[in-house]
Amino acid sequence: MVILQVPPGGRDSYKIWEEGQVPQVIFEMTSAQTQRQDQEYKKDLYQALGVQEYWLFDPKGEWLKQQLLGYRLVEENYVLIPDHISQVLGLRLEPAGQLIHFYRLDNGEKLLTPDELLVAKEQERLAKEQERLAKEQERLAKEQERQMRLDLINRLRERGIDPDSL
Repeated sequence: MVILQVPPGGRDSYKIWEEGQVPQVIFEMTSAQTQRQDQEYKKDLYQALGVQEYWLFDPKGEWLKQQLLGYRLVEENYVLIPDHISQVLGLRLEPAGQLIHFYRLDNGEKLLTPDELLVAKEQERLAKEQERLAKEQERLAKEQERQMRLDLINRLRERGIDPDSL
């Protein structure tokens, strides 16, 4: 569920009468055991409570006509959301196997799953490490070049040649 006007934090359960705010969006993962309750009882309950959007997702694609169904509250009644766009979240939802992918409406960018986010952060860390190593390598090469110049100057002076006169 998504509740926009309450402070974030861990809760074992969400109690509307204590929080004073109805969720704006609810997602249900339906299954053989819950499909009827999700499509009838819960849909009617959430509609009566004023939940703005109700989404049903069938991760296995076995129990719903479509793997992802969304309903939007319009004048106290739920209507099917044909384009899978959540107006509340400002996202387009798209079933992808056993997951739902979320895409920003403003630029079409996909929001990363937790696993994808970990991979992206690791790639970013590795890129920064490569950049650091490249700078260190460049610094060492410059130092080596400077040392070679000094050695050459010293050899010339040992042979009685003034390097500044060359």
